[in-house]
Amino acid sequence: MRLAPGTRRYAVPPLALAVPLLFVFAPAGLACAALGCFVLWFHRDPDRDVPESGVVAPADGRVSVLQVEDGRVRVGVFMNVTDVHVNRAPLDGVVASVDHRPGAHRPAFSKESERNERVRITTDSYELDLIAGAFARRVHPAVEPGDTVARGERVGHISFGSRVDVLLPPEYDATDVAVAVGDRVTAGETVIA
Repeated sequence: MRLAPGTRRYAVPPLALAVPLLFVFAPAGLACAALGCFVLWFHRDPDRDVPESGVVAPADGRVSVLQVEDGRVRVGVFMNVTDVHVNRAPLDGVVASVDHRPGAHRPAFSKESERNERVRITTDSYELDLIAGAFARRVHPAVEPGDTVARGERVGHISFGSRVDVLLPPEYDATDVAVAVGDRVTAGETVIA
């Protein structure tokens, strides 16, 4: 099973602690082993079959935001704990900037999440916001300014959280959107517009 980059830093401590604890206090050792295995499972990174056309979902989860702001369409996908948390490029593009903004860790499905920690990946045609949630503590971009990304390509992941928004290119309007709030989507596979 392929894992998101950096998974070891989260999985190794509880797995390493599990070994001696199994001999000292077995329940604690089993709890650490279970936590380490959960971390490995949480950071899984499966391959995806990218469709030939359309804007693809940037994250696994449910559509939680669908709005028009300043004439552009924003689609947000909330990832729960059972979803894959590796994020993908919704369209081809050239990365113009990757900006980290520190902030709060409010639930990513709430209005208060506008102040949450995030990484904004701006390309020549769209913007992607990787937003940390209440439990999420790290946003890990996998691209840098100047990189060319292909539709469906991995662009980062969020360790233990929580929402990814895409601000579609200006040529897309609300009638182009192929999903509704509450729809389940798969990163790199589901066509959202």
